[in-house]
Amino acid sequence: MKLTLEFGGGLELLFGSVKIHKVDVPPPEGETKITVKHLLFWIRNNLLKERPEMFLKEKSVRPGVLVLINDCDWELCGMTEAVLEEKDSVVFISTLHGG
Repeated sequence: MKLTLEFGGGLELLFGSVKIHKVDVPPPEGETKITVKHLLFWIRNNLLKERPEMFLKEKSVRPGVLVLINDCDWELCGMTEAVLEEKDSVVFISTLHGG
């Protein structure tokens, strides 16, 4: 499934300083749909370059990471259980800043 992933607010540093990734994510074995939960594990295994603890906590994103699916807050879409569609855009923005 072709998706556009965008990382901002400093998260792009964990992904080789690349903000936008055009990816093709295969569904889990025996499945036809991709959920955000599956996408998060795929990101960890295929895109994340360093410090996974800064992006993920257990089976979700860390607190302080805003997730938008097609410009809609993922909390309105079902969070990790949200089903993604071909050509969806998923944006991850850190709302936490060092000082």
